[in-house]
Amino acid sequence: MKKFKMIMAAAVSAVMVCALAGCGGGNGGNTSSASATSAASEAAGGNDKLAQVKAAGKIVIGTEGTWAPWTFHDESDKLVGFDVEVGTLIARELGVTAEFVEGEWDGLLAGVSGGRYDMVINGVEWSEDRAATYTFTEPYAYIRTALIVPADNTDITSFEDLKGKTTANSIGSTYMTLAEDLGATVQGVDSLEETLELVMQGRVDATLNAEVSFLDYMAVHPDAPLKVVDLTEEASSVVIPVKMSDDNASFVAAINEAIENIAASGELSELSVKYFGSDITK
Repeated sequence: MKKFKMIMAAAVSAVMVCALAGCGGGNGGNTSSASATSAASEAAGGNDKLAQVKAAGKIVIGTEGTWAPWTFHDESDKLVGFDVEVGTLIARELGVTAEFVEGEWDGLLAGVSGGRYDMVINGVEWSEDRAATYTFTEPYAYIRTALIVPADNTDITSFEDLKGKTTANSIGSTYMTLAEDLGATVQGVDSLEETLELVMQGRVDATLNAEVSFLDYMAVHPDAPLKVVDLTEEASSVVIPVKMSDDNASFVAAINEAIENIAASGELSELSVKYFGSDITK
């Protein structure tokens, strides 16, 4: 386990290389509109980010839209999920509306740096290296990483067994970096659904993902031949990244106050139970 903790530290140190290399993309998000709005709000609000957001009347939020139950599309193709509702409540507390722009994971954090999004709400885990590049809010949820394999697999029983194996994970994610640092060869994927399909088909040996996301998948697909064989001992903090800038101080403070308010009202816990079946906010 000592070896695993050292690898975990190396994983979060390496992930920013992937995150900063990403350049956005998207699944239908109107980035040109977001950029135009940003320019207009900057002119109206000066350099202060909070003033800009209030002048624009909305927060532009980057998210994947493919990672249930955090952010996904329902049967009517509407964007829904825990993070979608969290973002909507934060916007409400700030007196503005939430505009979600969808993009692939490996471009979301770069989109914050480039000004395409005011923030990213997508189950982002805190790491020391990310914190050196982005300003993070206080945590609003806590998750553990699960090692998932086919139900009939007997070769992989712990994270250390991934050496020489293959996994499927989102490009630029902490899960991908962790798998590589544990000695696995990683196949990049775009969604949790695709990830687990590859595991069940035997095209990869395993995957790493949020325990709560896997449990949500199994609730919908109870007969899926998959199992969790290992979990990280400590939970990771889920936070909201914004661009690191002195002009963002009041903006981050306002978001933290909003998180505190929806936690105190019980709304945050209610959303967690709604989407995860348990309270992961404490």
